[in-house]
Amino acid sequence: MSETRKDLVETEENTVRVSSQPGSDARSDHEIQEGGRQDAQDRPAEPAQEQPKPEPSTRILLIRHGLNDYVKEHRLAGRTPGVHLNEEGRGQALALAERLGTMPIAAVYSSPLERARETAEPLAARLGLTVHCLDGAAESDCGQWTGQSIEELSKGNAWRQVQVHPSGFRFPGGESFAEIQARMIAMLETLKDDHLGQTVVVVSHADPIKLGVAFHTGVPLDLFQRLVIAPASITELEFTTLRPLLVRLNDCAYLPPPGPAVDAEHNGR
Repeated sequence: MSETRKDLVETEENTVRVSSQPGSDARSDHEIQEGGRQDAQDRPAEPAQEQPKPEPSTRILLIRHGLNDYVKEHRLAGRTPGVHLNEEGRGQALALAERLGTMPIAAVYSSPLERARETAEPLAARLGLTVHCLDGAAESDCGQWTGQSIEELSKGNAWRQVQVHPSGFRFPGGESFAEIQARMIAMLETLKDDHLGQTVVVVSHADPIKLGVAFHTGVPLDLFQRLVIAPASITELEFTTLRPLLVRLNDCAYLPPPGPAVDAEHNGR
């Protein structure tokens, strides 16, 4: 038998391959495995890698102002000065302060119009904060439609366009819905960056809120009228580093029992 040939030597417990070369160091598979484990035990442990900390997000509570007589009468208040909350609306503002008064809210913002500021003030007082007005949160500029009855406006073709093709509509002598949406988006983006890791409140109006939510949830502008934002309702957006999230929409559960129902199709302005 050639000296360079390897022979197999069988034992009762295992098979060991033996080299016929002089001076060879033959080890069983078991010995090799044991040696490898020992070498691994002798090596110093690698330090555990730290998990990346989650990036802080910004939470924005969008609140529609409380009830006023224009809403109950189905008239477009628009930017009419001197439109105040009625008795029911003032009760809603107090309920809002009770609902959110213990939350860690960093700032309270409002549309410059009286009905929005009067909704924000009880909450700000409860939190020890000052209400800051933002033009971006203002009501739609309804131009020549300001103060008019929705019942009368709804008889014309222009009102139908407001409902089914708002992206192509402009209030006569006022804003387009695209312009309203653009200023609302710009305001939300600024607040998102200015209040990273915080929660803030913005008291605004139905259409601006709906348009802002529609953009950040991927709803086309022509479908934004499918959203409903009731007086004094809470809508919440959370802005993370990856994407905006709609946390809640049109939350009215905290409010006192309502008075006469407001038609959802006509309560938007």
